[in-house]
Amino acid sequence: MSCNIGLVSLGCAKNQTDAEIMLGLVAEEGFNITYNPVEADVIIVNTCGFIESAKRESIDTLLEMAEYKNGRCKLLIATGCLAERYSNEILIELPEVDAVLGTGDYDKITDIIKAAFEGKKPVLCGNKDRTPEERLPRILSTPPYTAYLKISDGCDNNCTYCAIPKIRGRFRSRSIEDIVEEAQSLAENNVKELILIAQDTTRYGKDLYGKYSLDKLLEELVKIESIEWIRVHYYYTEAITDELIDVMAKYDKICNYIDMPIQHANNDVLRRMARRTSKEQMLEKISKLRAKMPDCVIRTSIIVGFPGETEEQFEELYDFVKDVRFDRMGVFAYSQEEDTAAASFPDQIDEEIKEERLDRLMTLQQEISLELNREKIGKTLEVIVEGYDAESFLFYGRSRGDSIEVDGKVYFGTEEEVSEGDIIRVEILDADEYDLTGRAVE
Repeated sequence: MSCNIGLVSLGCAKNQTDAEIMLGLVAEEGFNITYNPVEADVIIVNTCGFIESAKRESIDTLLEMAEYKNGRCKLLIATGCLAERYSNEILIELPEVDAVLGTGDYDKITDIIKAAFEGKKPVLCGNKDRTPEERLPRILSTPPYTAYLKISDGCDNNCTYCAIPKIRGRFRSRSIEDIVEEAQSLAENNVKELILIAQDTTRYGKDLYGKYSLDKLLEELVKIESIEWIRVHYYYTEAITDELIDVMAKYDKICNYIDMPIQHANNDVLRRMARRTSKEQMLEKISKLRAKMPDCVIRTSIIVGFPGETEEQFEELYDFVKDVRFDRMGVFAYSQEEDTAAASFPDQIDEEIKEERLDRLMTLQQEISLELNREKIGKTLEVIVEGYDAESFLFYGRSRGDSIEVDGKVYFGTEEEVSEGDIIRVEILDADEYDLTGRAVE
């Protein structure tokens, strides 16, 4: 069947890797891929359904893409997390959608397209606990020198505010051999930076090998010669073992970048969130990380306005952030999600209070970030080149302490010729709250 397929992917990097596999599968089947929806016969929207704002964005995008059915587009297909969570509601409320595909069935994308062309309204959902299978074809949507590498899917943590286990299923690890094989394939295609992703990377291997095994996986990945940086997203405090810290400190390829979502710092709030750690354990683990890796960059995410959060509990969180001085921090107002335990908790917080607390924390973090960035002035950092900014007449890229899309940039001048994906050294000359500016040095 000869037709053009367009795809829009929303939400997290895990969703993005699913979208990349769907692109690989449709290309393997002989479909053409287009990045212009006007030219598409079929438009796939890979939706996010994590929190209310993400659900709204997914619905708005589906409606926006449905407008193209007034032109060339014949089919609109909803895939991903919103599709998994609300498959029946989507077909009823959005008649423009011709097929629905859940998080565990994205490998059936070509079957769904063919069935929809036959006039059916196919729905494939409910297979979210599927064990990861053999590696599937994939077309990267990241810059060619960087790739996400999903090492597990699903989650067993069951935090009271989170619907991910209902959307993505139980925690399932891929084997070390399977992951290394994919990493080697990415390296052969000139990928220099691997970003390991999962809902909880630190729990990797517990289901397969009976113990936390991220350290063992990293020791295999560092053997791939042409991979220069390995970055890990989503460390959970309680599962950061001494062995993992030692491996990270041992190998220069592993970026000392700790993306560790703590969510809160008051023990009572943490218990009601069903988090598996305490404020004291977090402080102990952060101290260990900084002792072993003095140059480590710690990124975190925090939820304010969780049901029952008192002003005193928020102040404790505020003081914790002030004392710990995270390098990077994202703050989110609690979203009351249906089918989660916390949605029915008493003492839901007013939106105005949530926003006020969010603003206070972000203002504090901006001050901390500016101070920490200014401490980098005069230092030389490794930077992966991403492009050229015509407005400032400077090149830009990311340091080891900056992950793609979520962190700041390093802008730099150079008299030498540089290309995207080059890893160079940049002396830092200036800094603001988020970005650094410098010059390339030999």
